[in-house]
Amino acid sequence: MQAEAAASLMTTKMDLNAIVEQMETGDQDSALAALQSYTKEMNQCFTFSNEDGLDREEGSLQKHLGELVLGFLNRDLQPSCLLACLETVRILSRDKHRLDPFITRSAMLTLARYAGIVVDITATPAHSHLVEGQVEGEGGDGEEAAEVSSNIVKESSPHSENSDQEVIVEALKSICNILLHNETGQVVAADLQLIKGVAERLKQCHDPTWNHEVRFFDLRLTFLLTALRVDVRTQLAQELHGISLLGNQLDATLGLCWPDTLETARAGFESIPPEELPPLSREQAERAMEILKILFNITFDTTRRKVDEEEAAEYRHLGAILRHCLLSHADGEERTEEFHSHTVNLLGNLPLPCLDVLLMPKVQQGSIEYMGVNMDAVNMLLEFMERKLDRGHKLKETLLPSLNLLTESARIHRETRKFLRSKVLPPLRDVKNRPEVGNALRNKIVRLMTHIDTDVKDYAAEFLFVLCKENVSRFIKYTGYGNAAGLLAARGLLRGGRESGIYSEDEDSETEEYREAKAHINPITGVVEEEQPNPMEGMTEEQKELEAMKLVSMFDRLSRCNVIQPMQLGMDGKMREMTPEDLHKVAHNPLVQSEEPANSESEDDAQ
Repeated sequence: MQAEAAASLMTTKMDLNAIVEQMETGDQDSALAALQSYTKEMNQCFTFSNEDGLDREEGSLQKHLGELVLGFLNRDLQPSCLLACLETVRILSRDKHRLDPFITRSAMLTLARYAGIVVDITATPAHSHLVEGQVEGEGGDGEEAAEVSSNIVKESSPHSENSDQEVIVEALKSICNILLHNETGQVVAADLQLIKGVAERLKQCHDPTWNHEVRFFDLRLTFLLTALRVDVRTQLAQELHGISLLGNQLDATLGLCWPDTLETARAGFESIPPEELPPLSREQAERAMEILKILFNITFDTTRRKVDEEEAAEYRHLGAILRHCLLSHADGEERTEEFHSHTVNLLGNLPLPCLDVLLMPKVQQGSIEYMGVNMDAVNMLLEFMERKLDRGHKLKETLLPSLNLLTESARIHRETRKFLRSKVLPPLRDVKNRPEVGNALRNKIVRLMTHIDTDVKDYAAEFLFVLCKENVSRFIKYTGYGNAAGLLAARGLLRGGRESGIYSEDEDSETEEYREAKAHINPITGVVEEEQPNPMEGMTEEQKELEAMKLVSMFDRLSRCNVIQPMQLGMDGKMREMTPEDLHKVAHNPLVQSEEPANSESEDDAQ
């Protein structure tokens, strides 16, 4: 096996040596033939060895080839040779360990020029010289190359010819590879303000000049810049008005029209219900998902700050487009699921008051109506959440975004809460099975309340608690005290009552089955249980007291050995540690009752 690897490595070295020799002649025809041979052989190669021994020479050859190719790119080349050079850079830039030739300022300027990205070289941050020095310290002629690129970069972008767009795409792919693999490349790209040049082309969202690949890799480059650089993220969001810019891009990609304020339809299909619309094409879905990912990057802190009236209008406009995304389908179930996942993630970043756009469209034939409101989008979110729940895979990453979005929507919008409650917590009829047993949506979510992952457990409990208007007695009714105890303890509500919150007045109507069984329901499990024999039956009061003291004594010993920590309910409704004095009091008065809890409100009380 090692012999085969060594033989293969020797062949690669020989090929690289031959290619380097052809490149060193400086002849375009010789270079073209050599590079076409290299790209044909390496086009599907995405993994590179990084061992210190056998491939060190190969790595040196790769770096030298990269330097030679960049030298060619600063010459006036035939179209076929230019494309071959950029294809070679794309392949070489996949190797994250040998990117030195491509992360210099001059190399990035050259690639930006061929990508059609206009760079303002006069506005370069002061620290870029330091980065360049670090990278180019051994280069010798780096400054001269930078001068060549600097002069050319002021030219206008290549435009409409198809061959030019192939060049643009190859250069964009190379820049994306560099950003993905190398932090220095990210710094240089940020210093060169590449985001400004890309944003200029993104503004041309209705221009038929640019093909799908140019548009897609413009978006991929923007995504990488915003994902990897906080400063670029802020710049796009604020200085370059990223919400409006990318909202328009998403609008154009989906082919939308606006029959009414904050109400969307697909152009040419205005009268067709959303569920009957043809699926988005593969290219539309790919570009739309990139846009959604970029928007997520630049809006992730929105819910933690106040937005002004102008920003709120932008977010509402975006929310209307996202509603359309929720009700649209891509080509295939898997792609549709991915598309909806990105949509839900972004909806979770919108300011909560702006989520009212999900309910704004008029009720039409085929719509799901509740209390006179169109619930198509909310119902889609609920179905999406249940699908993620049923799959049970990586619940924290896949389920929580939709669960949190539904929780916050229900908290702030009365119609949404009442609709969700009708679906998740319908009037209770089954009083014989525990709340966590069964296949109803309520049962599935109650099971999550004891999940091993704390976040999953807390989000599930919070969702049901909000649907119960944060009323403790109602919450216990639907989940059982045992399942509810975690949330109630955290909120200091173990004594009952209700959290502060503004909720509308409505009644929790009881079914005949529940009313008849109510007196016999075990509040801990939430179901009617068979009567168990009393273990203290037949004992005298002295015997009962003796058993109680034995139990307290065992608790005390376990506590002193730090095996357990006895707790008791405090006056604030939260659990607190029991001291030895507390245990002594219980031992001498085992039938002592804790303080009477404050009068809890009836579950039907209004707030």
